[in-house]
Amino acid sequence: MNVKMVDLGALHARLASELDPAIMSVVKSGAYIKGADVSAFEEELAKYLGVKHVISCGNGTDALQLALMALEIPRGAQIITTAQSFIATAEAAALLGYEPIFVDVKDDYNIDEKQIEAAITEKTAAIIPVHLFGKSCELSAIYKVARKFSLYVIEDTAQALGAKYEIEGEQKKVGTAGTIGCTSFFPTKNLGCMGDGGAVWTNDDNLGRRLRMLASHGAEKKYHNTAIGINSRLDTIQAAILRVKLRYLDEFNVRRQKIATIYNSLLSDLKDYMTLPQYDEKSNSHVYHQYTIALKGDSQQRDAVQKLLKERGIATMVYFPVALHRLPVFAEANKDKHLPNAERLMDNVLSLPMHTELSESEIRYVCQQLREVTREIYG
Repeated sequence: MNVKMVDLGALHARLASELDPAIMSVVKSGAYIKGADVSAFEEELAKYLGVKHVISCGNGTDALQLALMALEIPRGAQIITTAQSFIATAEAAALLGYEPIFVDVKDDYNIDEKQIEAAITEKTAAIIPVHLFGKSCELSAIYKVARKFSLYVIEDTAQALGAKYEIEGEQKKVGTAGTIGCTSFFPTKNLGCMGDGGAVWTNDDNLGRRLRMLASHGAEKKYHNTAIGINSRLDTIQAAILRVKLRYLDEFNVRRQKIATIYNSLLSDLKDYMTLPQYDEKSNSHVYHQYTIALKGDSQQRDAVQKLLKERGIATMVYFPVALHRLPVFAEANKDKHLPNAERLMDNVLSLPMHTELSESEIRYVCQQLREVTREIYG
């Protein structure tokens, strides 16, 4: 049996009766840039999230960059973020002349909210929490610290769109309670297009207007540029695809949660070899963009497990093999920084197949092979 990490072909085949006419409608219209589907998608996503302003853009990295640009933070300021994420989170800050300050993570892979305050200095301007692998960060604590020190919060929801959390007694979708929320529509995301795409959103009218302007060369009116911006837009075909998929996002997330529940049940007897992801099923705080385990031991043992699974037809991925503060581009500035959890997890993590089209027989096969492989490796 061959089990794919992601099966977009199967998903798109299932939705073909809606996706095909949506795409062909754009093709026939000829409105490939800023067509009607773009503004319609922005309105529909705003309604889904419960926010006032959604501005679509070219990709998730652009979304992060636009968020930072809109806040007009002075160069040299410090931006606190997690040590375990894709580089885009810190890259956007560094590109604009800010200093990324990395904070360690907890066993759930998200930033340790208890360590944020100790990282704050007089140069700190913002916090960028990343809801990694689909699980919401502990936002109540993060916002409490942000309010105490008057800091902006930019939520990176690229892997967790649709997840919820409770803050001050109210349940909200991730990305909606802070200054600005960002996401990516990379094809493999829970809500993904068939190319690149992203979005940024806010409830602040002035920020919403500024974000839209900055995404369009710094111009609210064509050929009347009032700021230095960038050219970042979601093309109309991608917007049309996302309009279809947005209608199914909650269904997709529920399916991922059910798959995770099956994984947890079938792998529960392997806790001597690995730590499984867990969440409160009633809270909807985890939408499982990835089902990521943390194997015991070191990277050699993890890599051996991955190799044997591959030989048995099972795709897996390591997200992420190098903690951000250990990447060559950031290593010199962080040579004296020791973040033990992030450094341990980069040697332990392994993501198993996770997608909406995964069958129960495939899940059982993955679990059975993982059981055999781990016992072979660990003895």
